[in-house]
Amino acid sequence: MIIIKLGQLLKEKNMSQRELSRLTGIRQPTISEMCLNRSKSLPVENLDLICEVLDCDPHELIERKKEQSE
Repeated sequence: MIIIKLGQLLKEKNMSQRELSRLTGIRQPTISEMCLNRSKSLPVENLDLICEVLDCDPHELIERKKEQSE
């Protein structure tokens, strides 16, 4: 499972979703979906813009967690 850690990064950077939207040009509802880990896709262009604005690397923004088998 892929986890998007955007909400956590925004808190660490003391930045709102609205501010990130303004700085990147990415729609605020799209950013909200990412913060809630509900995104179905993550365009590379958006990933690059977010990393540039938040001064982070992609591995800080996304994480892969193994699902536990039952």
